[in-house]
Amino acid sequence: MEARVIGSDANWLRVRWRIEGAQELVVPSFAGKGRADGLWNATCFELFLKPEGQSSYVELNLSPSERWNAYDFAAYRWGMKERPFPREPECTMRQGSSFAIFDAAIPIGGLPTVECSMGMCAVIEEQGGVKSYWALAHPEGAPDFHSAACFTATLPAPGAA
Repeated sequence: MEARVIGSDANWLRVRWRIEGAQELVVPSFAGKGRADGLWNATCFELFLKPEGQSSYVELNLSPSERWNAYDFAAYRWGMKERPFPREPECTMRQGSSFAIFDAAIPIGGLPTVECSMGMCAVIEEQGGVKSYWALAHPEGAPDFHSAACFTATLPAPGAA
């Protein structure tokens, strides 16, 4: 699994997840654009953004089904509410014989306006109901994408060089 920011401009943050050995990958069926909860119950790609010096953070869930959602948390797993977004993210999934690539373009207007600690994560479902949990880093014990241990990358403030 590889996850990275592939670009940004005044309107979009572009991110990519690449999965190697994806022959058994279960991709959720197309459901059309729109918000949905519980996307992490199937193959789902997630972005966590925590503004520097704050306890609050943002969680974005992006599905190959084209469903998505964004949440604000006041602190670790507390105070969850749906985050307003100016428009829907654009998501595409491409599959080869042994790999898959998930790209998302996220509207800058829905993201924090300051530098953030960032976690890029994925829930991968394979045939037979096998699930694995991927992150840039994991805390000790069970995977927990909300843990500060997962926020190992930095996303500069929009417009910062």
